[in-house]
Amino acid sequence: MDGVFITLLLFSLSLLLPHPSSSLPLCTDLRAPLIPKTPLTFCPYNGRVCCDSAQDLQLQKQFEAMNISDSGCGSVVKSILCAMCDQFSAQLFDVESGPRPVPVLCNSSVLANSSLSKTSDFCSSVWEKCQNVAIINSPFAPSLQGRGGVPQNSTSSKLTDLWQSKSDFCHAFGGASDDGSFCFDGEPVLLNNTGTPLPPKGLCLEKIGSGSLYLNMVPHPDGTNRAFFSDQPGKVWLATIPEQDSGESLGLDESTPFVDLTDEVHYDTSFGMMGMAFHPNFSQNGRFFASFNCDKVKNPKCTGRCSCNSDVNCDPSKLEPSSGVQPCQYHSVIAEFTANGTASEPSMAKSAKPLEVRRIFTIGLPSTSSHGGQIHFGPADGYLYIMNGDGGLKDDAYNFAQNKKSLLGKIMRVDVDNTLSAAEIGDLGLWGNYSIPKDNPYFEDKELQPEIWALGLRNPWRCSFDSERPSYFMCADTGQNRYEEVDIITKGGNYGWRIYEGPLLFDPKQAPGGNTSADSINPIFPVMGYNHSDINKNEGSAAISGGYFYRSMTDPCMYGSYLYGDLYANAIWAAAETPKNSGNFTTSTIPFGCARDSPIQCTFKPSSTLPALGYIYSFGQDNRKDVYILTSSGVYRVVRPSRCNYTCSKENVTAVANPAPPPASSFSQLTKPQKELMLFLSSLLLLVGFIL
Repeated sequence: MDGVFITLLLFSLSLLLPHPSSSLPLCTDLRAPLIPKTPLTFCPYNGRVCCDSAQDLQLQKQFEAMNISDSGCGSVVKSILCAMCDQFSAQLFDVESGPRPVPVLCNSSVLANSSLSKTSDFCSSVWEKCQNVAIINSPFAPSLQGRGGVPQNSTSSKLTDLWQSKSDFCHAFGGASDDGSFCFDGEPVLLNNTGTPLPPKGLCLEKIGSGSLYLNMVPHPDGTNRAFFSDQPGKVWLATIPEQDSGESLGLDESTPFVDLTDEVHYDTSFGMMGMAFHPNFSQNGRFFASFNCDKVKNPKCTGRCSCNSDVNCDPSKLEPSSGVQPCQYHSVIAEFTANGTASEPSMAKSAKPLEVRRIFTIGLPSTSSHGGQIHFGPADGYLYIMNGDGGLKDDAYNFAQNKKSLLGKIMRVDVDNTLSAAEIGDLGLWGNYSIPKDNPYFEDKELQPEIWALGLRNPWRCSFDSERPSYFMCADTGQNRYEEVDIITKGGNYGWRIYEGPLLFDPKQAPGGNTSADSINPIFPVMGYNHSDINKNEGSAAISGGYFYRSMTDPCMYGSYLYGDLYANAIWAAAETPKNSGNFTTSTIPFGCARDSPIQCTFKPSSTLPALGYIYSFGQDNRKDVYILTSSGVYRVVRPSRCNYTCSKENVTAVANPAPPPASSFSQLTKPQKELMLFLSSLLLLVGFIL
């Protein structure tokens, strides 16, 4: 028992170690930088920036009001004000720690681990040039350090009036740069470009599961070696993940599902249970959520508002039936369920009740395809993200994806922990039992429905958060005829559909819902993708499936690459970010093979050494960050390259075996004093992590 206790303790403490912060280009409001319609004239920034012409003019007026007499001081102060326009301004202003009046000023020449291309002691330069220069409404006032804004009606101030020494000044406003953060050196941020990385030699897979066609995989929230799998008809299983190199297959008994929701789920080619998400505190509260489709003709509980309605200038009576199905006969539903009462602790539950606790969201669908359905809890904020397709009408005829009053073609972000009364839901015009996070983008864009986090998507199919950098929220979006794409989803981002299909202008053949002009939006184009003709000469039969950033050391040569595939192509791609933290990716197809000692024998394509994966439905990731591919032929896991005779120079040099998560029952077997000690030490290490 002592050994189990120590293992559990060490594993629990390892989960508390802080992740490096992200460096994705983001503005201080956490939106993606955009190319302004009118070039900036005051601030020396071009390309993708975080200011428009109005903000540029506002910064110019603020600078002129400072009435700085010295040109050298004026130059550095102007650069500091204009840092707000830098595409990395969220990092420069360290928004995760709270708003700042000025960016973090570089004050160290020792930046050996920096992502920046040059070093600087810019903070000292600011002090030397401005220490004896009067500045009206100085942004360097001590009372503003760590807070936004400038003092109003302030008298002229010199730095020597505000700070006792350069050391004090740079202690307040300075900082170094490392792999996870930037500091400002007076110039736009430039990243080290180490050139295009060589793609890995190959991806080695082992087959560990067969049987049902699994559509979703979610690791158990308790951090152990267990995961939930679900299929499209609506069953969920709790499985044990075998150790790498153990020769064992997936521990899953299909005769005893964790929960069976097939009575509620309408299952057909394009319908079924599309997603599941377990509350971050599932081990304590037993809450989990399912996203599925229902048929109101067969199920009286399948009721909700039609997405084709007067708010979006759509009349359902004028929609032509799709394959004999009436508009809004089918609905997308998100419902809450519970594992409480089925075991002494929710983390130990091996089954759950198939009865809805709460209907979170329901929307009637205009057609029979392109309705997304995946759900995720954000790792940084704990809110529920909902991926909605455009509804499936060809060409998105009613322009739902661009219509800010429609929830189709959107990614929603809602709070399921603070639900509302029926009266409040009705007053706010919500589509279910949830509340709206206060920082959703509708607070800045009053035209948006409050649930919307991002818009302009056709059919987001498999999204994931990078486990090391939560701001990297990757979504694959299936195209209609020409292009498949992967996007980095950001607050308020518009991803172009149906004005664009990927980076290509799209010309709808029918548009009863009206058009949105390309000049009226600032589209965010894909960071990776491919033309249908790249994998199919007839420009058909392509459907992307999004994957994960590979964060396991099982294959150290794959570490940091984003893996994704295509439903039909039997192909897998790996994308490397170049330069690091830039949001720019270089993509290549990856050869893959099946380990010769695979627990379940792989089937190979005729006259080929490639395993016949079949249709690639989805990807998964476990608590050790190993990546899985869910296909029509079974469940595959990425394993050591040498098991397929692929060469990886790092495998025997830097690869470290991942610690095995403790058995699911370990915590419940601990004595009360052991539990209390573990929690105390966990809290202690967390405190130490913050201090460090």
